[in-house]
Amino acid sequence: MKALNNIRERARRSPRRIVLCEGEDPRVLAAAARATREGLAHILLVGERARTEAAAAGHGIGLTGVELIDPADSPLTPRLARALHDLREKKGMTRERAEREVLEPLCFANLLVREGHADGSVAGAVLTTSEVVRTAIQVLGMAPGCRLVSSFFLMMLCQPFHSLKGGLIFADCGLVIDPDAEQLSQIAMAAADSAQSLLGEAPRVAMLSFSTSGSARHAVVDKVVEAARRVKALRPGLAIDEDVQLDAAIVAEIAERKLPESQVKGNANVLIFPDLEAGNIGYKLAERIGGAEAVGPLLQGLAKPANDLSRGCSVDDIINVIAVTAVQAQVAEAGAQAC
Repeated sequence: MKALNNIRERARRSPRRIVLCEGEDPRVLAAAARATREGLAHILLVGERARTEAAAAGHGIGLTGVELIDPADSPLTPRLARALHDLREKKGMTRERAEREVLEPLCFANLLVREGHADGSVAGAVLTTSEVVRTAIQVLGMAPGCRLVSSFFLMMLCQPFHSLKGGLIFADCGLVIDPDAEQLSQIAMAAADSAQSLLGEAPRVAMLSFSTSGSARHAVVDKVVEAARRVKALRPGLAIDEDVQLDAAIVAEIAERKLPESQVKGNANVLIFPDLEAGNIGYKLAERIGGAEAVGPLLQGLAKPANDLSRGCSVDDIINVIAVTAVQAQVAEAGAQAC
């Protein structure tokens, strides 16, 4: 767990304000309390105060140090409603509608991030991915230079039986269903930046395919090759292999045999899947059969950090995403937002 431990330690060194908004869920409450105790972040918990406190008491969870914010009585609500109206007025948002929508915890949480009262948001234990992502895009917007919001998983390979050790970035496994070459290039560059910021390593990108260096001919292979060449044109210093099969991407001996001109040389730490179907299957195989720990889905391409959770998440999963979001906020503040 070295990479994950490093992320947690970075979060502790400079804690950020991370906002949660599903405070009636006991997993979220327990994660908020633990993240606070462990110094991973300053936690803001948005929701109806009485219901949140009742849920915490009912599950024996103390919220000392967690800041509870109820949109119904927060002094920030009027100015956040104005910010929402100004942001969405051209999309038909009226003042009355803004005043209603700001009371929704997910909307309020993202507005806190947009307006600088929090540094990142985490949701999805109860809410759907579509709700989380749609609100993040509408409220936070895109990072400069980014044209696509995509997702990735941080896959941890740390068990004694893992021959490949450490952290890997898998993208996109949760959001963009069938990216074209341009979108796939955007996903690859964003994932490379995520590897740099979270793993602390130079990114080594493998554009996965059923073909290695033109060993097969098909339109889906052409898409992968075109995407890789777009990346090379924009990031000439980035180590990236074009169409490459998984074994050649992660096994040096096979890479030497199949792809002697490889830039990655069988040592990829960023795996880019050609579409969501392959990515989703791939990360779940690595997790369920391969014994990898999956952290995510995490979002990239937004102006400020906001991350999704699986509705089947555990307390540990939420803690990990809080820590990642805190580090993403540190990176964004330093001006190195992934895209």
